[in-house]
Amino acid sequence: MSSIAWRFPEARARLLSLRQHGRDRIRAWARKRQGRDPAVTTLRPGRVYILPTGVGVVFGFMALAMLLGSMNYNNNLSFVLTFILVGIGFVAMHQCQRNLVGLELSFAGADPVFAGQSMRIRIAVTNHSRSARYGLRLYAPDTYSEIYDLQAGESRVFILPVATSRRGRTSLERFGVRTMFPFELFRSWAWLHMDISGLVYPTPADDVPQPPATMVAHGHRQHDARGEEDFAGLRKYHEGDSPRHVAWKAYARSGQLLSKLFAGADTSSQWFDFDELASYDVEQRLSILTRWIIDADRTLEDYGLRVPGAEFEPAHGEAHRHRCLESLALFGEEVA
Repeated sequence: MSSIAWRFPEARARLLSLRQHGRDRIRAWARKRQGRDPAVTTLRPGRVYILPTGVGVVFGFMALAMLLGSMNYNNNLSFVLTFILVGIGFVAMHQCQRNLVGLELSFAGADPVFAGQSMRIRIAVTNHSRSARYGLRLYAPDTYSEIYDLQAGESRVFILPVATSRRGRTSLERFGVRTMFPFELFRSWAWLHMDISGLVYPTPADDVPQPPATMVAHGHRQHDARGEEDFAGLRKYHEGDSPRHVAWKAYARSGQLLSKLFAGADTSSQWFDFDELASYDVEQRLSILTRWIIDADRTLEDYGLRVPGAEFEPAHGEAHRHRCLESLALFGEEVA
């Protein structure tokens, strides 16, 4: 008994290893057969694979048993019912494969995330045919999208959530689209190998030292986020401007959003320097710098960043934040 209990986990592990090896061989064969897909790919009939589901296998055995019974008893009504069921099976197989043929798929981008968060990869699927497509789902290793229907001429963005664990570029080597419409007797799918990647920022540190002291510059520099001593005029509203600086009276008169400018105010900026965190290792330094950048961005403070090989002058805003965090995410990697 103990010998059987000892051998069973070993046999199970061997079966799982053989199963994974078989999957890897099939994936490698499909990758070699199809090659790298372009940014916009239309599924041809030769790209779509189809196999019966568990329900389909049971349905096939049931139809075979009914055929044998009909032949044994020579019952005409039983023959009619059997042939109707077989015809339904063939129609379901044809419709399941046809449900994917002609679909157009393209990579629609992925927003940057912090390491540990789930990256939402967007895949646009377009149905250019005159008939609707039903029960479509995208999938990748350990993840899948919601199931959607596409009407004739409709386009929809499918979301594939992909787990991230480290900073840098995260690539999705392969993903698939599948359907089991109609009746779930067959599973039809296609694999795609596109150039898909997204940016992963370093994880912000929780327990961080105090950032360097703020440097205050006095003068007449105009600043749209701080300083309210002298009103200097109006400018077009930009996304991210503080609501406190919106000229609401001017908006009521003209219907155009404008932001107030102030001059003669003190401006402040901070420098976040990689080399000043010498007591930490590389990844800890990047995490601390990430936290400082996030905190400064929330308060609309000007901040600059110095890392080996790159320097960003003090500024603020979404574009500046992305440039700084991107340099931290790709630190130590060769950028193409």
